[in-house]
Amino acid sequence: MAAKIFMDMPGGLKMPALGLGTWQATNESELEKALNIALEIGYRHIDTAFVYQNEAIIGQVLKKWISSGKLKREDLFITTKLPISGVHEDRVEFFMKKSLANLQLDYVDLYLIHFPIGIKYVEGQNLPIGDDVQTEKSDHIAIWKKMEEQVDAGRTKTIGLSNFNVKQIEKVLKSARIKPACLQVELHVCLQQRQLVKFCHQHGIVVVGYCPLGCPGYNKFLTSIGQEPRQKLPDMLHDSVIKKIGNKYKKTNAQVMLRYLLQRNIVAIPKSVTPARLKENIDVFDFSLDSDMKSLDDLEVGEEARIGDFKLFPKLMVHPEWPFPK
Repeated sequence: MAAKIFMDMPGGLKMPALGLGTWQATNESELEKALNIALEIGYRHIDTAFVYQNEAIIGQVLKKWISSGKLKREDLFITTKLPISGVHEDRVEFFMKKSLANLQLDYVDLYLIHFPIGIKYVEGQNLPIGDDVQTEKSDHIAIWKKMEEQVDAGRTKTIGLSNFNVKQIEKVLKSARIKPACLQVELHVCLQQRQLVKFCHQHGIVVVGYCPLGCPGYNKFLTSIGQEPRQKLPDMLHDSVIKKIGNKYKKTNAQVMLRYLLQRNIVAIPKSVTPARLKENIDVFDFSLDSDMKSLDDLEVGEEARIGDFKLFPKLMVHPEWPFPK
């Protein structure tokens, strides 16, 4: 089964089917080096978010590449996201402009609502944890109208959603003048979200999978913010079933997992700042899994395998717009 190199989006836009995720990449010299290598070897799809606190670093690198003539702006596909503290109709444009200033761009290709629940915005505060979170009512229809205005103003080519469930997407679809072009959610062999993916594909919504290789550094992240490490996290990079399939094709576990998503018509955005892994992750278009897809389908665990469960924010879990099963 062939995997698409690009996914068609509204307005003739083409999203590269493999992109570079940048969550937790905040070391300036490390990220600059990784981005330069990624662009040299062919990455053209860069995924960031206001809350990642690395838009400005990405912007510096992109500016050098574009101003030098090595790349044209239209060669790139740049995604960023409206933060949780911006999920309110009065703050969409405010954060859109902040992101564009950080990225030193006139427009992004895709702007996503990062999460279906909004929290109170406090100047200078990035993402409060625990009891400091103050949630707000989230009027998705009103917020979506403001997202549409960003397209009208030329600040973004397309708009979409992240971490929304089917019910929430349906509500936006019913009222939308500009339909969501994309849904970005956690997707990997252990969390396949088949009903959600099927719904999106039936409605012409491109699905982007984050954490496509799991998140080996997630416990390090938790301890860095004073949280207890998780006991059970899926370790797919060392899974014996995936390894056996990889040996058959002379590919790594990571390459098999990325190929699996691509063959399901899902865009994958693996995060890495390691040169060897950057090269490994993009080298997935020269083989096809075919009959091995079934073995990978059987690795489905479901909700227990969700890594980014947002349970760092217990107040979000009691909000009426909490998107995940409880």
